[in-house]
Amino acid sequence: MAGTAATLRLSHHLRHLATRATMPPQFTPRLIGAPNTLEHRVYIEQNGSVVSSFHDVPLFADQSNGILNMIVEIPRWTNAKMEISKEEPFNPIKQDTKKNRLRFVRNCFPHHGYIWNYGAFPQTWEDPNVTHAETKAKGDNDPLDVCEIGEQVGYIGQVKQVKVLGIMALLDEGETDWKVIVVDVHDPLASKLNDVEDVERHLPGLIRATNEWFRIYKIPDGKGENTFAFSGEAKNKKYATEIIHECHEAWRRLVSGETDAKTPSYEISIRNLTVGGVGTVPPNDSTYTSIPPDTRLPPAPIDPSINKWFYISSVTV
Repeated sequence: MAGTAATLRLSHHLRHLATRATMPPQFTPRLIGAPNTLEHRVYIEQNGSVVSSFHDVPLFADQSNGILNMIVEIPRWTNAKMEISKEEPFNPIKQDTKKNRLRFVRNCFPHHGYIWNYGAFPQTWEDPNVTHAETKAKGDNDPLDVCEIGEQVGYIGQVKQVKVLGIMALLDEGETDWKVIVVDVHDPLASKLNDVEDVERHLPGLIRATNEWFRIYKIPDGKGENTFAFSGEAKNKKYATEIIHECHEAWRRLVSGETDAKTPSYEISIRNLTVGGVGTVPPNDSTYTSIPPDTRLPPAPIDPSINKWFYISSVTV
């Protein structure tokens, strides 16, 4: 009996270890300062320690099942233009600025703020040194943008597990700016959404609204309409997956040093803890130990004009 009991205990212990080994890492945000200020930052922690949102968070959550990690930068229906900082060590999320003023996306009727959870795929990079064969434009020097279309509103710094549905190719000021369409794997519709045509079937009008949103969102700031490659068509999952792998490989070349992270036109921080290569630093590195603790504060007030509607008469849908 004693031998049987010991065997059972060992079996239970091994199952416990196996469960721990396969548990996904726990990602949480570390908030610094008050939202709507120049000082505000959102770092991503893995099991309580800050990691690089650009480099350390893995692209693939479960590659064999096609599940990827997406970092939410901008929750649906919000206006603050938050983005992963490519230049700062460990790449916190911060609010974009223009002439030292915080940027907010305007409300182009009938859209309020961003109409999806908007964010990026970690470990991807749209290489500005490479012209895409079909769009005829170079990459925009950012991680791949992602539009998550599920029903739940996300939060800044959330790491969502998503599956890819399709992709659109925005041409933004002469650069290729891919927009990958995904859905949270936990969404009630996730099992029914497997490719881009399923989006129109189950969420009619969303692809059309996405096209319109990206074309007009800069008009209130005095710029013209954006254009799309492929006549605005949303390409399918297979095409999207190919672009993701291309941008993942471009990122690998960046962090390995094969592609320069510092050029006359840009400088990217490739500091990380886990990837290996020229950018990997130990946890006692001064750029890591100087990251502030969580000091979250209430949001600062914003200009009421951010809530104004803009009616765009020139739009052709």
